[in-house]
Amino acid sequence: MSETSANHWTFLHVNDSHMGTPRSYRFRPAVNQRWAAIKQQMSEVDADLLLHGGDLTRDGDTHEFEYRQAAEDLQTLPFPVFIIPGNMDVGNKHTDRNGTKLRWKGLEWNDPDWNMTERRLDLFSSYFGPIHWTFMHRDVRFTGFYAAVAGTKFPHEERFWSLLERLPDLPPARHHVAVMHYWPFMEVLNEPDWDITKGEEYDNWYFSINPPHRQRLWELLKAANVEILFCGHVHTGRPVQIVDGIRIYRTQAAGNTDQLAERWPDADTRFGFQRCDVTPEGIEVTFVPGRDQCDEFGTFGPLGHPTVDQRDYSVAREQPPLTPDAL
Repeated sequence: MSETSANHWTFLHVNDSHMGTPRSYRFRPAVNQRWAAIKQQMSEVDADLLLHGGDLTRDGDTHEFEYRQAAEDLQTLPFPVFIIPGNMDVGNKHTDRNGTKLRWKGLEWNDPDWNMTERRLDLFSSYFGPIHWTFMHRDVRFTGFYAAVAGTKFPHEERFWSLLERLPDLPPARHHVAVMHYWPFMEVLNEPDWDITKGEEYDNWYFSINPPHRQRLWELLKAANVEILFCGHVHTGRPVQIVDGIRIYRTQAAGNTDQLAERWPDADTRFGFQRCDVTPEGIEVTFVPGRDQCDEFGTFGPLGHPTVDQRDYSVAREQPPLTPDAL
């Protein structure tokens, strides 16, 4: 390895690819098409590795088939991929509050129906490895975790906090890059505990981490000298925010449509990925737009989080249709 290649190298980050299938009760071929273009672009980069920040699937939370599809798809990339789940892969952040309301084009659902389960988290891990991980590569520490397990009292939560608490005692690195799916907070660290039952607060609750878990998480990230934090989930890019020395990248989606873009005049709704170039001066993060920014076409089935009894698999355009997993 030359001195130049040792000191200059590249890794990538992407999230919310949401690969679906026409065998399902709903499908958005534009999402798959956008993701295919982005995947090809990433393949053309001489990168050491890819970080995937979750939501690999459209409905992996009820279709194991989509895990297999996504795993086979990622295996075609020319570099290793390190993955955390998203809520569409394993289920949503937990709540015991009745949050039923009209959310997406009149579609109604009850949030507790979509709480993640231990079995789904374990099934995801059987395909993609641990949902929390850390490793060193070329004097950069990479850490990924699914913070939405906070408050579940699952074994996965205990492992989550254990990993973060031991990070400061691990061998130090020149840089520390972390990746999570949810935003830690919407605008500022000391935001309130958003109320899921209030319509004007629902989106804030859905997209971020609740106190006190948020504050505990943040203190541990600071103690671990995290320099860069990538988060997806919202599908809408925001300018980098620096809080306590941590550069927060709220990143664009790799295929799925933006959300909440109307809240910020500087929102970036393009599809794409992050190219991260490591040099002796630091890590430069550049957003790379996907080559195919196509409009929606051929979409069928509902948006949102419909329950199984609201799904009509007879509309599947490819046979045989899927059936919900018995989990």
